[in-house]
Amino acid sequence: MAQFGDVVTEFASRGLIHDSTDRGELSQRATSAQLAAYVGFDPTSDSLHIGNLLGQISLRRLQLLGHRPIVLAGGATGMVGDPSGRSEERNLLDSDTLAANVANIKQQLERLLDFENGSNAATLVDNADWTRDVPVLEFLRDVGKHITVNQMMAKDSVKSRLADENGLSYTEFSYMLLQANDFRHLCEHHDCEMQMGGSDQWGNITAGIDLIRKRLGRSAYGLTWPLLTKSDGSKFGKTADGAVWLDAKKTSPYQFRQFWVQVSDDDIEQLLPRFSLQSLDEISVLLDAQRANPAARPAQRALAREMTALVHGAAAADAADAA
Repeated sequence: MAQFGDVVTEFASRGLIHDSTDRGELSQRATSAQLAAYVGFDPTSDSLHIGNLLGQISLRRLQLLGHRPIVLAGGATGMVGDPSGRSEERNLLDSDTLAANVANIKQQLERLLDFENGSNAATLVDNADWTRDVPVLEFLRDVGKHITVNQMMAKDSVKSRLADENGLSYTEFSYMLLQANDFRHLCEHHDCEMQMGGSDQWGNITAGIDLIRKRLGRSAYGLTWPLLTKSDGSKFGKTADGAVWLDAKKTSPYQFRQFWVQVSDDDIEQLLPRFSLQSLDEISVLLDAQRANPAARPAQRALAREMTALVHGAAAADAADAA
């Protein structure tokens, strides 16, 4: 009989739970049978960046526990723009650009997740496939009817934007409905019972859980991790030159490696357990070595090697180490 790992214990021990549905129920469900869970991203660029990486590594962690990861590309929601964590509206992209971006990103995902082998092979889906042809009246009846404006107004991202002089467009305000319907669709058609994401996604995730309960009469689960910030309060994954990309043409493997090597001693304490796929015992040894000899940066170098090999391959990691 197959053994399935406890998602709650694994994620909590690495500081990867900010909010979740009932931990006891989720733990029991995850250890009793295979669980399908998804993380979504909007393909607003032709490459993922380090800000997306924790989500994909979390799916890999889930896959190593025997569960089934689903990656959702927002070919539809990318045309709308999620207001979460943003102070102004995104530039909206056309469908051809979004489709090209998804195709490029699929190649990056294939390094991070196993899409081929076993009963828990990863799946990549695009929400444009089930959203683009839905009539607006049907959407309002089947989705909008079940989500209250009160619930939508309670989101911090909505509150902050409404207080700003630029306000919030109806397009962005509707994003929660689209994401909730994604979760409903994946539950109904892919037997997906769980959504994961950064803590700014909690309102969208719970809206999906409610919609699944009302439309399908099923239980569903949610888990978010803390948004990553540096010890100085700045956003993790940004440099003076901008975002750190997973595409070697945008950020070279050497630059990618150096980003991790240059992580501060304070930040490596939280980043190593959250990003590394090594065991907690191995991580503890690295952090002890780091504290004993911080100038040598053993923890940073180990994480830099692991992340560069994961994203760019072992040969590129070797070359970056030797540069």
